Amino acid sequence: MEGEYFEREPPPPGTPPSQGRYVEVNGIDPVEFTEGLAFQPVLGERLLVNFVRFEPHTSAPVHTHPEEQVSIMVEGELEFDLDGDVRTLRPGSAVVIPPHVPHGARTLESACFEIDVFSPPRRALIDVARRARPPDDPSNRTD
Repeated sequence: MEGEYFEREPPPPGTPPSQGRYVEVNGIDPVEFTEGLAFQPVLGERLLVNFVRFEPHTSAPVHTHPEEQVSIMVEGELEFDLDGDVRTLRPGSAVVIPPHVPHGARTLESACFEIDVFSPPRRALIDVARRARPPDDPSNRTD
């Protein structure tokens, strides 16, 4: 079983291999789309990982988007609304959000830290993520 998971698979014919990179998330300037809600996005080729911090009493309004999303709670608590099903997420909890499903979240008395993963990359965050990288980074391409 180990060999199946850890094998070295070549890229498809005609596809040049990409360069990996290391990212210091704490070096990314946080972006606030709403007060008390800070995003630090890291852009890959086919996904985007967003490190998210909510201050107490902060809301992410109910919204939809065409990208699939998985949110993973790391610290604190978050009241999450998944298409009307409201639950409290705590560290170790995750929620899977299919494309176009209404969802939103809010903190109550405490702050929280969570990680969102989007596939494909969340359009509203792509430009923000590109600005967080050096201009000559090859992953800044627009194709």
